[in-house]
Amino acid sequence: MPKIDIAAAPQRIGSGYPAPFHEPCAARVRKQLGDAAGLSDFGVNLLTLRPGAWSSQRHWHDIEDEFVYVLSGEVVLVTDDGETTLKAGDCAGFPKNASNGHHLVNRSNADATLLEIGTRTTDDVTTYSDIDMKYDPKLGGYVRRNGEPYPERKA
Repeated sequence: MPKIDIAAAPQRIGSGYPAPFHEPCAARVRKQLGDAAGLSDFGVNLLTLRPGAWSSQRHWHDIEDEFVYVLSGEVVLVTDDGETTLKAGDCAGFPKNASNGHHLVNRSNADATLLEIGTRTTDDVTTYSDIDMKYDPKLGGYVRRNGEPYPERKA
């Protein structure tokens, strides 16, 4: 496999969350290294969280495992158990179907860079712990917990 050109890897800025849930994640940048490598069983992202940015809304997956490794900077891991500071060299894992919602927040004054690794599935349901939202591909994407779809977000 040839070396991945990180600068040329597909990139996603922000999130696809419906309004207003997208706002805390607007300053996150994901370089999709797994896509650049042609991987299909698991995803790998180089995640940059600018000061104040969240990795996501607090969530958990029913059939996807997740793992993060902090390469540089500092983030706060928020779970049902409380808050833990993660610095360069620290890591955390989130097993599938464990209903302990999690996300990372950059409360520092400098960028934080992490490696994210996770299972790729097409039928995973993601539940968001603190808000009335879940992602269910069978229901068309982001919906309220009762299945009602959110309106499409205006750009």
